[in-house]
Amino acid sequence: MIERSCLVFESRELGEGETMIPKTMRAVVLTGHGGPEKLQFRDDVPVPDVGPGQVLVRVHAAGVNNTDINTRVGWYSSDVISATADVAGTVDVGGWDGALQFPRIQGGDLCGTIVAVGDGVSWSAGTRVTSQINIPRPTEDNKVSFIALGSEIDGAFAQYCLLEATEIFDVSISPLSDVEVAAMPCAYGTAWNLLMRSGVTFGDRVLVTGASGGVGLAAVQLAVYLGAVVTGQASSTKADVVRKMGASDVISRGETPHIELYDAVIDVVGGQLWPDIIRAIKPGGNYAVSGAIAGPIVKADLREIYLRDITLHGCSFSPRNVFAKFVDLLNLGTIRPLISRVYSLDSIGRAQEDFMSKTLPGKLVLIP
Repeated sequence: MIERSCLVFESRELGEGETMIPKTMRAVVLTGHGGPEKLQFRDDVPVPDVGPGQVLVRVHAAGVNNTDINTRVGWYSSDVISATADVAGTVDVGGWDGALQFPRIQGGDLCGTIVAVGDGVSWSAGTRVTSQINIPRPTEDNKVSFIALGSEIDGAFAQYCLLEATEIFDVSISPLSDVEVAAMPCAYGTAWNLLMRSGVTFGDRVLVTGASGGVGLAAVQLAVYLGAVVTGQASSTKADVVRKMGASDVISRGETPHIELYDAVIDVVGGQLWPDIIRAIKPGGNYAVSGAIAGPIVKADLREIYLRDITLHGCSFSPRNVFAKFVDLLNLGTIRPLISRVYSLDSIGRAQEDFMSKTLPGKLVLIP
């Protein structure tokens, strides 16, 4: 289903490495932390200038993710202790890495085509590419340093996006559509990193919380690809979708999982169920987390962690080589995302409203 307003797209012709690039573009601009009113759809945003080592990408599709909403409402602030949907009031410092610079173009998921390159760049115009949302930029003092596309730098909720040439990936040979590719970097890249960090391998029993959402459903698919036996936790209305993606079993949201059954737990929910999630892990098992939509503040009994040798993994940083292995799967078409709905860019408010309703499984995608 495509919900599209009457938009006039400028003509664009690629050929021999050349393209017509306008001076301004359509984009959704975040003006500050708060509600949907902080999102402004504009058609006069300057197209970024391409500097040395950079590429300008014409965005064909951009995925909608929970992190977009978390960033908008300022959920990443340590002052916020509630679930995303319950954030009230205004925060000053609510980005991934502290205070954001506004206005900011959000959007951490993209599929697009290179239309211009800067000096010293070997990429060719016309190449279809994507990028990580959490882009590794290690420093001498911090080997796990990263910036987030759509947070520290402008992202994909626009017709054009400026990226470093060393931080993109070629997806020209992938059989997936632009919409499918754009649905994958954040959700599937995050899920792949969670599984790699927790060492999931053939025959492991894996519990995935929030299994019908973007990251959760991706984790189900990818864990099954790795040969794991997967239990998904999701609402009863979405249990069939989770099973179709490969889960052997589905338990309801809020249901207490079996004690010491799983080799690994992939968690994007957090909240009050967290102590039961830890107890569900076998001695010597792994817990990997990359979200806390039900609430970031949890109650823990450290004895249940250290006496049973449970390893905890906080997973935001993903090395380029880890994401590159996922891109190999994307290019082979091994994994395909579930796309529930597609919207025009100026319908971002409706898209985020639908996302927060949790009635649609899988991914929602915007078309700039």
